[in-house]
Amino acid sequence: MNLVLLPGFMTDADLWSDVVARLAEVGPITHGDLARDAAIADMARRVVAEAPPRFGLVGFSMGGYVARAVAQLVPDRVEALVLVATSSRADTPAQARRKAAAVAHIRQQGYRGLSRSAILQSVHPDRAGDGALLSRIRQMGDRLGGEVFLRQAGQARESDGDRLGAIGCPTLVVAAAQDALRSLDEARELRDGIPGATLRVIDGSGHMLPLEAPDPLADAIVPWLRAQASGASTIGS
Repeated sequence: MNLVLLPGFMTDADLWSDVVARLAEVGPITHGDLARDAAIADMARRVVAEAPPRFGLVGFSMGGYVARAVAQLVPDRVEALVLVATSSRADTPAQARRKAAAVAHIRQQGYRGLSRSAILQSVHPDRAGDGALLSRIRQMGDRLGGEVFLRQAGQARESDGDRLGAIGCPTLVVAAAQDALRSLDEARELRDGIPGATLRVIDGSGHMLPLEAPDPLADAIVPWLRAQASGASTIGS
């Protein structure tokens, strides 16, 4: 099975570096580009245009919103869907205000990278002193830069909860038990809303699952994807 990996807000392909070798056991890897568009729908159309004819999708956080949009845009091409540390909810008013304030600040003062407080909120409290991990997260934001921040933070995140039932491909939802950004209730909403979806919860990690818990994440994803690829091959034979 070809796999398309979709990063989250202000993250790039390095997000997947610690799991990509395991994921490549399933099939060839393509990294979706979410940096050039300002709306989920536009990101999804770009992913579709650049993806293989048929593929499995692994979407992290914001990339999970994009992955679901892709699955609904081209349902005949998506063989399997993995949603990592994501949600179907819209921004709360408080989240929308924070994003608007951040955008206004950067337009006035310029972009100086992701704040330390934002980075710390995205990881397990026990990793607050892990300089290498925090640096990797900051470096992804630095590589993407201010223009990408303005595009991604400036978008209005809308709920797709009323459309989850239209997703027809096999779906795995993976959540982190100590995620301060996305709750287990949000993961359960995805599981319950998508027909036949399965939920796996990984303990000991914050939001940044691919960086904080790459081996448990791969252990959850790879066997499941292999099973879907085997089932697809049997159906196609």
